[in-house]
Amino acid sequence: GREEFLRRVWTWKEEKGGYITAQMRRLGASADWSRERFTLEPAMSAAVTEAFIQLHEKGLIYRGSYLVNWSPNLQTAVSDLEVDYSEEAGTLYLFKYVLADDESGQEFIPVATTRPETILGDSAVCVHPQDERFRRFVGRQVRVPMTGRVVPVIADEYVDRDFGTGALKVTPAHDVNDYEIGKRHQLPLINMLNKDATVNEAGGQRYAGLDRFVCRQRIWEDMQQAGLALEQRPHVQRVPRSQRGGEIIEPLVSAQWFVKADGMASKAVAAVTDGQLRILPERFEKVWFNWLTNIHDWCISRQLWWGHRIPVYYISLGPGPEEAGYVVARSQQEAEQLARDRHGQDAQLTVQQDEDVLDTWFSSGLWPFATVGWPGPSPAASDLARFYPAAVLETGYDILFFWVARMVMMGLELTGQTPFHTVYMHGLVRDGQGRKMSKTTGNVLDPLDTVDQFGCDALRYALVTGSTPGQDIPLALDKVEAARNFCNKLWNAGKFVDNCLAGLTAADRAALAVAPRDWTPADLAALPLPARAILSRCHQLVDTVTAALEQLQFGDAGRQVQEFLWDEFADWFIEASKPRIKAEDLLGRGDTRKVLLYVWETCLKLLHPFMPFLTESLWQLLPHTAGAADSIMVSQWPLPYSKGAPQAGLPVDLEALRLFGSFQAAVRAVRNARSEYNVDAGKKITVLLKLDKEDFRKAMQDELAVFAFLTRADEASLRILQPDEQRQENCLHLIVEDGLEVFLPQNALVDRDKEMQRLQRQADKLRKDIDVLSQRLASSGFRDRAPKEVVQQASDGLRDLQEQLAAVQRDLLQLQ
Repeated sequence: GREEFLRRVWTWKEEKGGYITAQMRRLGASADWSRERFTLEPAMSAAVTEAFIQLHEKGLIYRGSYLVNWSPNLQTAVSDLEVDYSEEAGTLYLFKYVLADDESGQEFIPVATTRPETILGDSAVCVHPQDERFRRFVGRQVRVPMTGRVVPVIADEYVDRDFGTGALKVTPAHDVNDYEIGKRHQLPLINMLNKDATVNEAGGQRYAGLDRFVCRQRIWEDMQQAGLALEQRPHVQRVPRSQRGGEIIEPLVSAQWFVKADGMASKAVAAVTDGQLRILPERFEKVWFNWLTNIHDWCISRQLWWGHRIPVYYISLGPGPEEAGYVVARSQQEAEQLARDRHGQDAQLTVQQDEDVLDTWFSSGLWPFATVGWPGPSPAASDLARFYPAAVLETGYDILFFWVARMVMMGLELTGQTPFHTVYMHGLVRDGQGRKMSKTTGNVLDPLDTVDQFGCDALRYALVTGSTPGQDIPLALDKVEAARNFCNKLWNAGKFVDNCLAGLTAADRAALAVAPRDWTPADLAALPLPARAILSRCHQLVDTVTAALEQLQFGDAGRQVQEFLWDEFADWFIEASKPRIKAEDLLGRGDTRKVLLYVWETCLKLLHPFMPFLTESLWQLLPHTAGAADSIMVSQWPLPYSKGAPQAGLPVDLEALRLFGSFQAAVRAVRNARSEYNVDAGKKITVLLKLDKEDFRKAMQDELAVFAFLTRADEASLRILQPDEQRQENCLHLIVEDGLEVFLPQNALVDRDKEMQRLQRQADKLRKDIDVLSQRLASSGFRDRAPKEVVQQASDGLRDLQEQLAAVQRDLLQLQ
């Protein structure tokens, strides 16, 4: 029974209820777990009861018998949103509706249906008023096949003249559209199904008790024998199936509790149009408006045992079961008192609570405010005053109507405020090929298995940076693996920073910690070029990442941090800092270490929302300023600002960025040349620099040691040419950019004799190929018989070979 069922469910909840929150914790959700709520705990149940009472007192909740979606397996009503429609192969049955006043039985209206069993509940036959085929029948009566009942022929513009026969059987108690026709024409509701989808007494002795699909077959066979069947046609139809059980849903008239939704829906529409609520991406606003402006009253009662009991109590007077109305109350005791207030204090009465429970989305709609204390008092220090309304709701687009719309409707109606100002819709996670994950397909990725394999931070980063608002996320393991590789890169960078601090005293370590607002333009100007550049780029990154996060562009923010750390910090500044740190150690200075530490800590903070565990571990290794937080999670965000008014931005040296860009271009040019000439990685080469711009000459003069380290140049011979020095002979000449040229002596790049031998062999081979192709083109037989495109191709090939030979000969001359 109900009590034993509930006892077992509560036992299961105590054993398994923490599994989801355990998953969330492993995935790094930084919630305040002391405020965890469960929908059926006493405080939440009281909030649900209070919401029902207030809405009932406003006249927004009522009880009535209406057409609902009925789940025969679960034997409960389900909402429109819990019904999935699928295209399935079926059958269209055509049969006769014989005119009641035609004794010969020869005059009939052909009718088509996909559900012959519902003939037992027909109330009319309907035709289009402009259909010349059937206009003469309107107002007459026909006999319902196999029952003998007489029903009218009516006209309604809803009828599609091109579907089936153009005539429609009307079953108001078992079809949504027929129900609306029935209301317009005041047709009777004839329910022919029990709640388990067997035929009831309306089917008569022949069909009563049969399953709906068994009845379908039997009634068609009987109609065939009676000469009423015309034909069967294959037909693809939209079949409504229950999301929970998968069985076919039956439209069924049932006594249920409903919420009047139109007024609440119009407030939710106005919230978006007035700017109180923003939905991102904005394209979902159209979907929002369409659904809320076409909403039906919300059926909130469910014939289940698990859930919030409906707080309605039916009154019975005297010793018998005579029902005398109902009361809505917060408890059994309050219900009895309300009943006696109505019928007299000495009345002999009992009250019995409604057996049904509320739709789970009813209680879920209260979540934003019920979880923080509603409907209790809300002084300034209360959770309700502090945390409601909330700011941003982040959720999947698939529950925009299930949950989001109901939270907004309930929030506006019961608190007068939207529960949040922004709804951020993310996509659904799909497999690497964009398919929905399912056990049948075998493509399900368990997040905890993925965490075990690659780590939580890698999974989080792959998901967030691989997504675009409102778009589904194809998640392949190679993306998670790439994110794991980025984690490894971070760990190695962290180890380098930690090694740079090794051997320092506690005082020296503490002196290296710098807060963002400690940097001034003067401090920045005093630093070496690479430090000025990386610090400026870091400050630019803080601005752009902060802006992206404020605009909810989470993927873009995460990608920016990765690109900076990988391409600029690790590949350039860490490498450039190595010789500088050694030089500063001899001078007793720590400028480069200070910048290295500051940029690294700043990036860890920017990356923390994406990779909480790794960034926390690396941050704990660093020295921090006095009074700093104990955890990166609650540390100051890099951008300095005060509440209400941003402070001056972090300093950026644009000139340093320009100069360091030229420095990088020169390094790349030398590296590319080394690669092109296959220079051994360990060989140091001579590099000469021609710099026409005075500011860059001065900057480069200070960075020659770093340049030599990054290019594997011989520091002793590395020099900047004087402005009046002539072009260098026997050198590879690299024009990097305007005013920046690099000369690499050929003998520094290659072994002259070996290179000349290689070029000579290449030239000999090219000459042979040219001779063969020239002879071929000189042949009249080839020119006259070969297709024009083949001749042209040969001519083009000869020209390419000749150009290659000329280039090789130039190289030989230069070496000679």
